[in-house]
Amino acid sequence: MPNVPLVDREAATGPVKDQLEQIGSAFGAVPAMFRAVANSPAALTSMWSAFGAYGGGTLGAALGEQIAVAVANRNSCGYCLAAHTALGKKAGLSTEVLAEAQEGTSDDPRTAALLAFALKLVDERGQVTSADVDALRAHGWNDEQIVETIGQVALNLFTNYVNIALDVPIDFPTVPLRRAA
Repeated sequence: MPNVPLVDREAATGPVKDQLEQIGSAFGAVPAMFRAVANSPAALTSMWSAFGAYGGGTLGAALGEQIAVAVANRNSCGYCLAAHTALGKKAGLSTEVLAEAQEGTSDDPRTAALLAFALKLVDERGQVTSADVDALRAHGWNDEQIVETIGQVALNLFTNYVNIALDVPIDFPTVPLRRAA
């Protein structure tokens, strides 16, 4: 049972109703996470706007989902792991690539470097060094992509914390968490 009520799209009013309609159109239904966040119009606007902004970003949908899967697994967020695994498959990623991303790895060295950086941000609470940023540049990532990665990690921390703290019921096919080695 979630720790807040899940706002019903039909009962919502004003900007919350409008955003839940947009979310429903995008997903075919309104996922429980958004229904929980809808208890705060400001939080819903922030989250939905961020998803929209990063959806049009330079990293692309597939890489964004790999980052989300890595962060969700690191934070033990079953909801986000399930949601972003489903979205990753929709973005064309294989089950194997998503399983690697869960552990912050990839067969592609460039992607592996970015995922490792994303997880270092999580593990070190943003306390990365200029050498960490330079290592990304050495793998061909530019400043726009580096900053966007930090933003995506922050968005995923927000969604992980919402789903964990509010005990949002998972409404995507579940995926087992992997423990860090």
